[in-house]
Amino acid sequence: MDRTSALDSAFLHVEDSHSSLHIASLGIFEGPAPTQAEVVAAIERKLPAVPRLRQRLRTVPLAAGRPVWADDPDFHIERHLSRMRVPAPGGEAELREVAGAVLSEALPRDRPLWQDVVLEGLAEDRWALLTKVHHTMADGIAGTDLLATILDRAPDQHLEQDPDQGSGEDEDWAPARPPTPGRLVADAVWEQALLRSRELRGLPRAVGATLRHPVAAARSASTIGQGVLGFARAVVPTTPSSLVGPLGRDREFRWTRISLADALLVRERLGGTVNDVVLAAVTKGFRDLEQARGLGADPNSVRCLVPVSVRRDSSGTLDNEVSALLLTLPVELEDPRDRFYEVATRTLALKESHEAQAGQWALSVADALPPPAVAGFLHLAFRVPHRNLTTVVTNVPGPRTTLYLAGRRMIATYPYVPIADRLRIGVAVTSYGEHLFFGVTTDRDSTPDADVLVDGLQSGFADLLAVASSRRPRKESR
Repeated sequence: MDRTSALDSAFLHVEDSHSSLHIASLGIFEGPAPTQAEVVAAIERKLPAVPRLRQRLRTVPLAAGRPVWADDPDFHIERHLSRMRVPAPGGEAELREVAGAVLSEALPRDRPLWQDVVLEGLAEDRWALLTKVHHTMADGIAGTDLLATILDRAPDQHLEQDPDQGSGEDEDWAPARPPTPGRLVADAVWEQALLRSRELRGLPRAVGATLRHPVAAARSASTIGQGVLGFARAVVPTTPSSLVGPLGRDREFRWTRISLADALLVRERLGGTVNDVVLAAVTKGFRDLEQARGLGADPNSVRCLVPVSVRRDSSGTLDNEVSALLLTLPVELEDPRDRFYEVATRTLALKESHEAQAGQWALSVADALPPPAVAGFLHLAFRVPHRNLTTVVTNVPGPRTTLYLAGRRMIATYPYVPIADRLRIGVAVTSYGEHLFFGVTTDRDSTPDADVLVDGLQSGFADLLAVASSRRPRKESR
C-alpha cells in the first residue's frame, strides 16, 4: 500500500458536489474510430506498467491517517472504458457539449480514479479520447507521462496483441488482499510514531548542522522567509468582480491552439520564456473578458495561481509534486509589448522571491503534521468565501513524440484543469507536435461568455507575433 501525501489528499478535501477535482485531456485522433475490443486490448496491455490504474483509495477510520492506495479486488477494465456518439454534424460545438457533460461528472470513489471515453462521430472521419484522472492520483506532469505510457509510440505497436484474444482482464495479475479497517488504523498510527521518532532522533543532527554551518542555515531560512512573505501578498483581496464567486455543478470546456514555432519566435525576438508568452496571451483574454463585462481592467483584479513542478526526476511516478507562484496579471496594460514585458518581469521576480521553495517547504510541514489537523484545516479553508485568487494557469510540457492508439495517430491534445473554491475559470496549456494546445475550463452557470476569453487569448498572441515579426533577430554573442 502507498499512502497519499498531504497535497494528494488535499484534492479530496477540496472536492464537493459542485467541484470535481479531476484533470483530463481531450485527444483528437485520425479515424476511423477503433472498436471497443481494440480500445480494451490497447489499454489493458499497458496496465502492468501503471499499477495505480488498478488501485483504489482506502480511507483510514477515525481519520487516523491519510488515505492509502490499495489493489482493487473488483477491478474490471470495462468499468473504466465507455464510448459515446457526438451528435451530427460532429463539429467543435457538438464535441464541446458532450465533453463538457462528461467532465462535469465526478469520478466514483469505489474504484480506481480514472476513466477513458471514446467519442465517435466527429467530422472529417475523426474521433476523440477523453481521459479523466483524479488530481489525487496525478499532477499535470504525471498525467502527461501517464498519457504517453497508455498510448503507443508507433502505429503498429498495438499489433503485438490480438484484440480478439482478450476479455479485458490481465490473467497474470492477482490483487493483494484488501486491508482491514484495523490494519489501516494500526499502520497509520505506526507511521506517525515512526515519524515522530525520526524527528526526535534528527533534532540533534539538525541543531549540530546549524551550529557548524550558521551562514548556510541562515541563507536557507532567509530563502524560505522571502517566499513566505511573497505568499503573504495573497492575503490582500483582489478587486471584487464576477470572475470569482459560487460555482454551479456543470462545466464547459473550450479550446484553441497556437503555433509552437511562432511562440518560439516571440520568445527569441522579445526575450523571456515560452511561459511568459502564454501568460501574456492569457492576460489579453482576461482583459477582453473584463471589458466585455463592463468591469474595466483593474490592476488588482486577476491574481493567477501558476503551478510549478518540484519533481526531481521523470520516473513516471503518479503523484503530485508541485508548488506554485502567485502572479497578478497586468490586465490594465493595452499595449501588447508592455503587457509581455510586464509579465516577464513579474514572473522573473516571483522566481527570485523563492515562492516555489516556500510552497514546497509548507507541503513538507503539512506531511509531518497529524492528518486530522490538516484535514480539518483544509475543509475550513476551502469553504470560507474569499477573493485571494482569480484563476489558475498551468503550462505542462507535452509528449515529445507522436502518439497512437490502436494504430490511429493523435493529432491534437487539449488539457483540462479543474476549477473549485470560487474560481470560475481555469486555463491549461500543453505542447504536442507543432502546436501549443490551450484548454479553458469554465463554470457553465456563471461564465456564458467564455468565447470572449478564448478569442482574446488568440488575438493577444497574434499581437505578440506581430510585434516580434517586426523586430530583427537578436545577434548571437560570440
